[in-house]
Amino acid sequence: MIARPGQTGWQTILADLSLILFMITASALSVAEAPHPAPAAPKSAAAPRPVTPSARAEPVGVWREGEGAPPLARWLAEQGSDPRLRLSIVVRYLAGEGRRDAALGRAAALAAQAGPRGASARLVVEPGAVAGASATLGYDRDSD
Repeated sequence: MIARPGQTGWQTILADLSLILFMITASALSVAEAPHPAPAAPKSAAAPRPVTPSARAEPVGVWREGEGAPPLARWLAEQGSDPRLRLSIVVRYLAGEGRRDAALGRAAALAAQAGPRGASARLVVEPGAVAGASATLGYDRDSD
């Protein structure tokens, strides 16, 4: 066989691809953890599920309570109705007696104003330097 410059056979190309595939597989296996069987936990009706934080996506829409702001229900009606969007309502309160309970009530009222989206909204009530409420929409809804 006479080799011509600039031309390679299909065997050489196949061998190169095989080596690349081997190196990628070896690299992936070297960093993968070996599967260990989980120890059998005793089954009980009161076994708590592990608590994990919910996913937080970058907001695609932000509403803030204040003068000149539209009502939350109207703002939500103007936003997209994509079922993957999750509404997050955050109410901050100044530290003080009774303010936490008032903030919890405000969060519940905003969730009610949100209509159907409020039923599955993430509600966060926390102390802050400035009191107020805000709502965001983000693509972080749990897949049901």
